[in-house]
Amino acid sequence: MTIEEMLQTMDYKRVLYYFTELSKIPRGSGNNQGISDFLVQFAKDQNLRYVQDEAFNVVIYKEASKGYEAHTPVILQGHMDMVCVKDPDCTHDFKTEGLELFTDGEFLSATKTTLGADDGVALAYGMALLADNTLKHPALEIVITTDEETGMDGAITLDPTYLKGRMMINVDSEEEDVVLVSSAGGSRVLASIDLERKPQTGYMGTIVLSGLKGGHSGAEINSNRTNAVLAMARLLFELKQEDFSLIELSGGEKENAIPSISQAKIVASSKEDAEKLKQLIEVLTKTYQKELQAAEPQLKIEFNFSFEQEQKEYLVLHPTSFEKVLFLLLQAPNGVQTMSAEIEGLVETSLNLGIFQIDEKNAKFHYSIRSSIGSAKGFLAMKLLYLFELFGGSCEIGAQYPAWEYRKDSPLREKFSQVYMQVYKKAPKFSAIHAGLECGLIAEKIPQMDIVSIGPNLYDIHSPKERLEIQSFLRVYQFLERLLEAMK
Repeated sequence: MTIEEMLQTMDYKRVLYYFTELSKIPRGSGNNQGISDFLVQFAKDQNLRYVQDEAFNVVIYKEASKGYEAHTPVILQGHMDMVCVKDPDCTHDFKTEGLELFTDGEFLSATKTTLGADDGVALAYGMALLADNTLKHPALEIVITTDEETGMDGAITLDPTYLKGRMMINVDSEEEDVVLVSSAGGSRVLASIDLERKPQTGYMGTIVLSGLKGGHSGAEINSNRTNAVLAMARLLFELKQEDFSLIELSGGEKENAIPSISQAKIVASSKEDAEKLKQLIEVLTKTYQKELQAAEPQLKIEFNFSFEQEQKEYLVLHPTSFEKVLFLLLQAPNGVQTMSAEIEGLVETSLNLGIFQIDEKNAKFHYSIRSSIGSAKGFLAMKLLYLFELFGGSCEIGAQYPAWEYRKDSPLREKFSQVYMQVYKKAPKFSAIHAGLECGLIAEKIPQMDIVSIGPNLYDIHSPKERLEIQSFLRVYQFLERLLEAMK
């Protein structure tokens, strides 16, 4: 099925059409003006009042339909930026090119890149609601923020005086059957150590570890997803029985995505040493594939030495620097740290090494810390600081956002439950999530704000395998219509 056929046979209230249109606009985090201006132009075309602030946040207002004037405005909220991750062989330029969408009739995906349904779903829903003049609804405030994926910068700067509504539906969740009522807080940490290099003559080889699932470091942190950077660190550690030196090691693209690929460049002094390394890598690859056959069945390790040239001189890491890098990669905490004692199955505290890079003089470790408990989040950052300072390094605490705490009394949740029972013929499942949502920042600005978070079924977000279940996408939008109609 082509995209055009999907739009002709499956669309509802043009919500799929709006998703495909906004997917034509590059909107990676930090590249906000194009998509922000697109939303502003949409508001102008619909003759709707709007605000566009200096951070390129956009708020679009629609007056209540007849009979709903007495209800306070209802907010629909999401973010315009997306995580930009692609397959190693993909040449897509996220800064200048729109996404290449495709569908099998059941799912919507993008060719070799992330889809951006996190959070293009919210944009498409907002546009469809604003354009539908047959809809029965209270006054609407469609709030679309910037740079959620890299620290929630837009929500941090959003002026709360723009909003009159005190009921907010966040559309940034990934399971149709789960309604979120709480989320974790988080912070970013950049740790680094200085490196020394020395010259070494030999042959350079390249190791590429790929095929891992990757995924969202909040939603997938407890799903046995292997971190490609740490897997490469293990490989280098176990290769130390042979003679080689390290030039480069890198992996990951986003702090909040589990790395699915990593690369290393090494130097062997002789062809004999290179052959020994090759043989050992083949043995270790089989070992890792056997260990991870259930969790990471597509794991692949490729190793190539070039003997076309004579030996050359390379600047490699000094052995002491190499040992520091390996020790920190292997011993620094990563992954789930504690599980919640109150909510079964909920991760309470975790961290993710999302990006690792070695340049000429430094090794840089980019972490995303998450916790539903503020003190635990702070302590984990202190542990990283303690460890890296012990090795002469440093840690910088970057963007932080608060947890969204559960609200015991929630008229919005009660109304949501009533309509959900009518539509789905069952009670909704209210839950908390370990991932961060902008709900915490907005609730901090407006403590009276009553919030739920919803979304259609999304799979493998923050990875090139990301896909959106089309019928779920349409069902959730139709539920939104029913919910708004019930708010009289």
